[in-house]
Amino acid sequence: MTQDTLHFPPGFRWGSATAAHQVEGGNTNNDWHAWETSGNVYDRQACGNACDWWNNAEADLKTASAMGQNSHRMSVEWSRIEPREGVWDSEAIDRYRAILQCMIDHGLEPMITLHHFTTPLWLTHRGGWENPAIIPFFERFAEKMARALGEYCNLWVTLNEPVIYAVLGWLGGAPRNDKQPQSTFPPGKHNLLLTFRVLDNLFRGHGAASRALRRQLPKVQIGIGHNMPYIVPRNSKSLLDRIAAFQPQRVLTWGGLEATERGRIPRLIGSRYAKELENSTDFIGVQYYQRLIMSFDLTSPRTLFSQHTLLPDSQVSDLGHSEIHPEGLYQLLRQTARYGKPIYITENGVADAQDQHRPAFLVNHLRQVWRAIQDGVPVKGYYHWSLTDNFEWAEGWNLRFGLIEVDPLTQQRVMRPSGHVYKSICTANALSPQATTPHVV
Repeated sequence: MTQDTLHFPPGFRWGSATAAHQVEGGNTNNDWHAWETSGNVYDRQACGNACDWWNNAEADLKTASAMGQNSHRMSVEWSRIEPREGVWDSEAIDRYRAILQCMIDHGLEPMITLHHFTTPLWLTHRGGWENPAIIPFFERFAEKMARALGEYCNLWVTLNEPVIYAVLGWLGGAPRNDKQPQSTFPPGKHNLLLTFRVLDNLFRGHGAASRALRRQLPKVQIGIGHNMPYIVPRNSKSLLDRIAAFQPQRVLTWGGLEATERGRIPRLIGSRYAKELENSTDFIGVQYYQRLIMSFDLTSPRTLFSQHTLLPDSQVSDLGHSEIHPEGLYQLLRQTARYGKPIYITENGVADAQDQHRPAFLVNHLRQVWRAIQDGVPVKGYYHWSLTDNFEWAEGWNLRFGLIEVDPLTQQRVMRPSGHVYKSICTANALSPQATTPHVV
């Protein structure tokens, strides 16, 4: 296969993905800024100016276009647009219109995400996603965005990784300290009941926002960006390991899709049926980063006796416990096809500051995407995470995902070798041996 040119379908969308808080800079009115200033980020870092996109997103977008990309996924920052309840910032809206116009002028079809992990402070002070009162506010925000930005965009993502967002903020969350250095999200709680309440509100919010978008935009295509790890038991012949893998598979990998496609919002045991959510998307966003191998561990009741393990020969990202496993993407795409919807890979990337793995990561994962397409899976586009290095939430600048290296102090950019690999793929709409073979491991 490495000697063949693997052609992708005509019209395939090649892009990259970014999130407002991680790249814009100057967002000081949301829950993540408050979390950062409370010392909950690696090395007590703060987002600060991030990648300075609020002032100069156009420069990086022009680079993306020059790399042969024809689409870009971005998010809008709710706390900029509605800094106080019912107060809309027209200058912020105009700035987003200018960014979207730049995309279109340079051949980048926009995909807009409404909620990418940040919530305005005025809402978090009322309980945020713990409080169902947030749902009509989110619906109103979606309607406002449809009216203000709908002329630029038909592809909309209501929520980014709702299951992971709920789990990291309300189940696995705890303030960072020397004994617990893992990534945690605000509000940093560990409450199982609240986690599922937040999930319920998030998916109901998706349903409300989707209805608002459809009222305003008759040609709209709506999806959710689902974080979908490939979860397997360490020993497939062990009943206990299969049990250990079952609950993470059910909730982490498939819980979001079961909610939006079949109306089954996950619970600790079973699910709650919500008819209004059934078949509430037009496409599925798959966000794939890692394989998780689960084994039964009697000493881990907090994780329902499931323990994530790494095999001795595992190749991992800079995160240390995130296994690089391209085959997992193929398997997930095949399984996701059963829902009968177009699929976009709305995120796929690797934390790799030295760019040692990313060139091969790109080639090997895209080979699996091509393989799935040959099997009839309706994959319509691929958005690499990310175009540039950015502020990686609780890990700050400690993790680098960019095709383009960014120095946050000087804002200097340097294209990594993986960026040149991706450019060759996007430009050719294909994986060719000449462009990729030297980078494959």
